[in-house]
Amino acid sequence: MKRLQNKTAIITGGASGIGKATVLRFLEEGANVAIWDINDERGNALLDHCRQQQLPAVYFHVDTTDFEAVTAAAAEVVKTFGSIHILVNNAGITKDASFKKMTLEQWNAVLAVNLTGVFHCTKAVYPYLEAQGWGRILSAASVVGLYGNFGQTNYVATKAGVIGMTKVWAKEFGRKGITANAVAPGFIHTEMMDAIPENVLQGMKDKTPLGRLGQPEEIAALYAFLASDEAAFINGATISIDGGLTL
Repeated sequence: MKRLQNKTAIITGGASGIGKATVLRFLEEGANVAIWDINDERGNALLDHCRQQQLPAVYFHVDTTDFEAVTAAAAEVVKTFGSIHILVNNAGITKDASFKKMTLEQWNAVLAVNLTGVFHCTKAVYPYLEAQGWGRILSAASVVGLYGNFGQTNYVATKAGVIGMTKVWAKEFGRKGITANAVAPGFIHTEMMDAIPENVLQGMKDKTPLGRLGQPEEIAALYAFLASDEAAFINGATISIDGGLTL
């Protein structure tokens, strides 16, 4: 049997990058998948691909900063698939600037998506997990949430916050049969990297002992493992997947 057979997963920010890779990996592992994103063009393109392959996926336009919209979308997922078992809090944004130059708009926008959005999605999904006595909550952190990074006060604060929330949820939800874990990627070759100058990309590779960037599919594989029964005793962990960057 496939790892995630008969499970239903919600993947936020699922239309591109790591989220898209996770959608495809979860479908490969037998899950029903609800793709949540605000990029309808990419979301619908991914949904069309899934339909062509006769894979059990749906797409919802969901702004994770809107709690009412998140709650309504969670109810639609249950209406469609009958249950929710796994939540992957992957949606996130960056608005980088040094602290001196960072605006309140940049600060608030990143916190709204990367921290409050994670809270909203978990808050909306948790009752379904609790009712069935089984669940997986997986959240995107970052190595910068562990070690800091110049010019990312807002982003680092959110990722450190996600790590902290994950530890609290592990303690609060564990006896309900629900685990909560975070994944902290290093430099990953997503589409956003294509706009970065080659010399900067090479610098990222040089800082990583493996000498390369990670691939979205490698992060997706870790999410799939953590969502499975094989990872039943992993709870409250933040797992770095960075090619040794932070050694």
